Amino acid sequence: MFANYLIGLREGLEAALVVSILIAYLVKAGRRDRLPVVGGGVALAIALSVGFGAFLTYTSTTLLKDFKSQELFGGIMSCIAVVFVTWMVFWMRRTARNLKAELDGRLSQALNVGGYAVALTAFLSVFREGLETALFFWSAVQAAGSTTSPVIGFSLGILTAVVLAWLLYNRSVKLNLAQFFTWTGAGLIIIAAGVLAYAVHDLQEAGAIGGLYTLAFDISDVIPPSSWYGTLLKGVFNLSPQTTVAQAIAWTLYFVPVMTLFVLGSRRAGTRKQETSHA
Repeated sequence: MFANYLIGLREGLEAALVVSILIAYLVKAGRRDRLPVVGGGVALAIALSVGFGAFLTYTSTTLLKDFKSQELFGGIMSCIAVVFVTWMVFWMRRTARNLKAELDGRLSQALNVGGYAVALTAFLSVFREGLETALFFWSAVQAAGSTTSPVIGFSLGILTAVVLAWLLYNRSVKLNLAQFFTWTGAGLIIIAAGVLAYAVHDLQEAGAIGGLYTLAFDISDVIPPSSWYGTLLKGVFNLSPQTTVAQAIAWTLYFVPVMTLFVLGSRRAGTRKQETSHA
């Protein structure tokens, strides 16, 4: 549940901040008449994102009848989800401090064009986040092997994100967004590594990846999959007590370089900020 809570919190806050920035700009510019247009663009983006998630579920459970096709589809989609979330984590770390200025500039240009441009700006700003969220959440649910607990965690994360965004909009709380996206980004990298390992499992089941079926480790005697702590590790880190060599290699080749680059980039960003503040 925690992994999906983090996905909902991180992605939900990112989208909610985008919406609050757009609303704040329109209010400040005295263009409240454009607020319904922004609301329409946001609503359409949310609806299409939910529809995309439903399409993934329908495709994997209904359109694909045989087991190998389902596993192949799940493995490919999970790999794509890992690529998207990795890009998103690094992009947000780089642009978190300048997000408001970037969105203000886009909306200013859109206001000069007309209502459709404002709606399109709102739609595109939220739809990108929605697609990434739907794809990554779907992949995380497939890896967890259940639905109820991930949905509850994800919903609680979204709810927390909306409340935080509302409090930030009303300046009731102060949140260091750079640090927030750094810590949650590191958490998502851990989750993404587990999703990738599970994607390799799906691809092996589909016969798309041959060899390396030997178990790298088997700790099912120490951590029974049915135990509460086994379920917890599976839900948070997608840790399978029985992991093949291919899964272990995929996890390591993803996690080590990606986390290293992320940490080094965050440290450089922090160093530049300190140098700027002392200048």
